[in-house]
Amino acid sequence: MKPAPWAILLAVPLAAQVRIAQHGIEYIAVEIKGKPFTQFFIGPETNKPYLHPLRSASGKIVTRGYPMEEDIPGESRDHPHHRGLWFAHGDVNGFDFWGNETRGGKFGRIVLAKIDNLSGGKDSGLIDASFEWRDPGGKVLLTEARQMTFYGLPKIRTIDFDITLTAREKVTFGDTKEGTFALRVASDLEEPHASAPAQPPRSGHIVDSLGREGEKQVWGKRADWVDFYGLVDGEPLGIAMFDHPSNPRHPTYWHARGYGLFAANIFGLRDFENDKTKDGSLSLAPGETLRFRYRVVIHPGDARSAQIGKLYQDYAGGR
Repeated sequence: MKPAPWAILLAVPLAAQVRIAQHGIEYIAVEIKGKPFTQFFIGPETNKPYLHPLRSASGKIVTRGYPMEEDIPGESRDHPHHRGLWFAHGDVNGFDFWGNETRGGKFGRIVLAKIDNLSGGKDSGLIDASFEWRDPGGKVLLTEARQMTFYGLPKIRTIDFDITLTAREKVTFGDTKEGTFALRVASDLEEPHASAPAQPPRSGHIVDSLGREGEKQVWGKRADWVDFYGLVDGEPLGIAMFDHPSNPRHPTYWHARGYGLFAANIFGLRDFENDKTKDGSLSLAPGETLRFRYRVVIHPGDARSAQIGKLYQDYAGGR
């Protein structure tokens, strides 16, 4: 009798620099140069897929552990739906796929349909998977095809995302700031604030592609990229997120908060523009698609020393 597909450990050869391995039904592990980089959680109890944790080339964790880990000293415990790095939205036909820690009611789920491809090699590794965006009754509103490509350069870690959403029926992405492509940075990278615990020290800085700095200048503004940087366990590190120029409504608005949320969101115009006459909603007819491409770069140093502007131009120029 053959084992069920989910019970088979799927892995690329051990000699690969980037190794991708599926562990049962719960997650897919990514290793770079023989060391753990991240895990992609896709199990049946997961309400939306997410990557956790993300590490620098030196091995430092740059994303928050909570709520997956609850015993990290000094870590904030707000917003339990902020899980690592994820893609979701707070209003799809009135259902919430963003704050969906609980089930039922108004909360939808993003459920694994199948793993299409796992591959790795000397320079990169790939996770290619399909998902269904289901309303609380289980009806599929959207299908999602997602490719994530992982690169292990000597000093930086890079992930490319290519996400295509296809409407199964008429679908409207509502105007809300609660979305969309997002991650939650480690406590060390939060902006300093009076209510923060003494440890770990909050050392974060936020800067965007136009040179604006801090939540007050960056939140709700449009930019090609945003970078969070600071000291993680004493090491200067940062995370940059790039919005590809082919994306809908590029350049995106940024839902970037000093407490550590970091999100690209093209839908939340009423809040971002502070204008209730605005409407950032977007509708798809059955069969229509939306494609989003992003790059996440985990780098040493600050935005300037890491040459984030040049790295973005290289990404945008590659089309």
